[in-house]
Amino acid sequence: MRALLAQVWRLLAAPFRFVARVLRRIFSPISNFFTTEPEDSPLGETVQKAIAHPGDVLSHLAALRGHLLRATLALLIVSAVVFNYAQPMLDLLARPIGGIQQLQAVDVTEPIGVVMRVTLLSSFAITLPYIALELLLFVAPGLSRNARVIGLVAIPLVFVFFIVGMLFTYFVLLPPAIEFLLNFIGIPTAVRPSSYIAFATGLMFWVGLAFEFPLVSYFLSAMGLLPARWLSANWRIAVVALAVLAAAITPTVDPINMLLVWVPLVGLYFLSVGTASLAQRQRARRLAK
Repeated sequence: MRALLAQVWRLLAAPFRFVARVLRRIFSPISNFFTTEPEDSPLGETVQKAIAHPGDVLSHLAALRGHLLRATLALLIVSAVVFNYAQPMLDLLARPIGGIQQLQAVDVTEPIGVVMRVTLLSSFAITLPYIALELLLFVAPGLSRNARVIGLVAIPLVFVFFIVGMLFTYFVLLPPAIEFLLNFIGIPTAVRPSSYIAFATGLMFWVGLAFEFPLVSYFLSAMGLLPARWLSANWRIAVVALAVLAAAITPTVDPINMLLVWVPLVGLYFLSVGTASLAQRQRARRLAK
């Protein structure tokens, strides 16, 4: 009789045990994220351990693959949804050139290629917070608890700064760039959609990423990973490197459009020095308490 009652009890409690296991599996990583502290090992010792035990490196690479796969899957899902709204976004993107009627396709595959470019850029912007979360979860085991919390707080700001960079490109950089290119020495230009959309989306993407500089420098300095003095000491190298980057971002050879990209990048770099310095002072005061 006692065995029968125990069996009945196990059957009745089975759903509750299942729910408890699921909740532990969900909330245990969350609890570890906010509570655990990594081992404080010197960099040289960490490198020696990696050389001595290469299997540990492979496990990290396998974990990275999982994070990248989930981020890619999220991007594909969002792309499937955003694809239905590609036409109004394409109309909006074509306004600086006078509307979509100003674009003339030559190849049969141009329209679908243009739609895919707009869809991917929009989907990346929407998925960016989740992509940032996956990257944070990958590096979280090596970060302190405070650094993980700081990184978590930064995720919404990553999205905001990227959108601000895209809007800056759309409203400030694109109109003068298009005006200059279309009226250069008075040669009539029949603009292909693939050329214009590649130019506009590429510029918006890279400038959007560049607008992350101040935010990234602030949070890296708040984590103690990026000294503000290092940024200020290497500003000359940074200015030259940003000139090369601006030339690579700008798909034209004229210096005017390169300057339109280079000047904001330099301004963002010096703003990054300021945000890094601010974060470093706040970190020093916090550690002094």
